[in-house]
Amino acid sequence: MPTPSATLPLQYIRLIGDQLERMGVRVAGWLAASGLTPRWLRDPRSTIEFAQFRELVMRAVAMSNEEALGLLVGERLLASTHGLLGYAALSSGTTRQAIEVFERFTRLRAPFLDVGHTVRAGKVRVQIVEALPLGEVQRSVLEAVVLSVKNLLDSISLGTFRVVRVSFPFPAPPYASLAREMFDCDVAYGQSWTGLTIPESALDVPLRMADPNAFEEAAAICERELEKLRANESLAARVRRLLLEKQNGFPSLHLTARLCHLTARTLHRRLLNEGTSYRALLEDIRETLAIEHLRHGHFSIKEIAFTLGYSDVANFRRAFKRWKRVPPSVHRELAERRARKAKSR
Repeated sequence: MPTPSATLPLQYIRLIGDQLERMGVRVAGWLAASGLTPRWLRDPRSTIEFAQFRELVMRAVAMSNEEALGLLVGERLLASTHGLLGYAALSSGTTRQAIEVFERFTRLRAPFLDVGHTVRAGKVRVQIVEALPLGEVQRSVLEAVVLSVKNLLDSISLGTFRVVRVSFPFPAPPYASLAREMFDCDVAYGQSWTGLTIPESALDVPLRMADPNAFEEAAAICERELEKLRANESLAARVRRLLLEKQNGFPSLHLTARLCHLTARTLHRRLLNEGTSYRALLEDIRETLAIEHLRHGHFSIKEIAFTLGYSDVANFRRAFKRWKRVPPSVHRELAERRARKAKSR
């Protein structure tokens, strides 16, 4: 299964490297295993592919022998680390405007994530969604991101409101007490979503750090950069993103074409020119999500089949055996066995 391509700025990797140095880990050795060098890390023109990013994060956790590395890095992810995105958020007139900044422009800094918010029963959920599956580094990356966003919300609120709770989809780690101390709020594990909960009353209260001129300038630059990103994005990447965004009800070929402002025939032809097809992309995403759902263990096999758009669980089982050569129940059992073995080391 091909790994989706997404390019990240290097600031976050430099920050991980700096944290590793503080912990006595040789950064040159950490980079060398991926064929990279400290000189590459210092070059302001350098970028990194998503697959390399996952590899480096996984190795950083292993080499530091620090399971809570994501939290330690997240504590150091200041608004300035996020460039103009962070500057626009700090200059926002209200919390709602700051959240909308992250919804619109997170892909400039972290193309593997999406941000959204919902309001219900007096509470606001600021939800962080994996646009590309994080796999083995999910816990470390989501802890870093959520802590960074929480600290940014604390900065702009200046005590006018507090984050009520943060939520994670994975089980409580051995360092859960440290996480609760660093987040300084309730931390809920084993949830169906990732993100933060704040009071609805906080959304439209004017912020004391608001700077309308600075906000408009930063937002305009972010918008231009986002347009450049979209212009350079392949059609296959756009279709893949659309399918991932609608993963609880995949759009048909005709609806996907409409969302891309194309006819179904043109979409099919252009995807063929890029060496793929709508069906191949859908199959790839179903395989990716099936493996993630089985690894997390939140859903039964029947529920996973329904979530992925299979009307008959037998069809899902046949598809999974085609992908991984074993039934989904066996794959889950093997994954659980590997997890128990790794935990006992």
